[in-house]
Order: sequence, then structure tokens, then C-alpha cells
Amino acid sequence: VQLVESGGGLVQPGGSLRLSCAASGFTFSSYAMAWARQVPGKGLEWVSAIYKAGSTDYADSVKGRFTISRDNAKNTVYLQMNSLKPEDTAVYYCNADWVDGTGAYRAYWGQGTQVTVSS
Repeated sequence: VQLVESGGGLVQPGGSLRLSCAASGFTFSSYAMAWARQVPGKGLEWVSAIYKAGSTDYADSVKGRFTISRDNAKNTVYLQMNSLKPEDTAVYYCNADWVDGTGAYRAYWGQGTQVTVSS
């Protein structure tokens, strides 16, 4: 399993970015995908998830500003981030997890992409 994030960068407050996560090594369309973020010295914060049927969930802190989507033909999940705030600054990680055939929980993470919101 491999998850590769891209699209991070430096943006001014109020700006937008779109993160991408290219997935491989598993049947992408069969699993939920999620985004989480982490500020140095703080814990991992769940941001958003999209389920295999296309339904979505968001953390209250990003609801109405971020949109998660997926393209099963491209094995890619996206996070469109609008109206960015300085407190959105973090490393953003893509995540996939499931319970395998033995009953073991498996979680996979990408390498992360830095998002910095600053003037």
C-alpha cells in the first residue's frame, strides 16, 4: 500500500489549496479514505473522510470551508481547502484503514504535505 500526498504550500489567509493523495496497492474504490493533520508538538487531528459510497464527514473546524472528494478511476482522493486560516497550518496526511481477512486492523499513512497559511 502506498499513499502519496501533494499540493501543499504557502498561501495567504483567505486563500485556497487543493491537496491530492494518489493511492496504490489496494482496491481503492472499496475503502473509505481520510485526511488528518498535525501541528508540531501536538496530536494528530482528524479533518475529513469520504466513504466508498461517496458520503462525507468533516471536523467542525473545517466544515463549510473544506471539501473532500474522490476519483476512483484515478485512485485519488482530494481535499479542496478554501478560506484558509493561519490555524489550518499543519502537515496534512492521507489515510486508509481497514480490518483485514485475519481480523487485524491495518492503517496506512502517506508521507504528508506541509500547508502553511501566513501573510
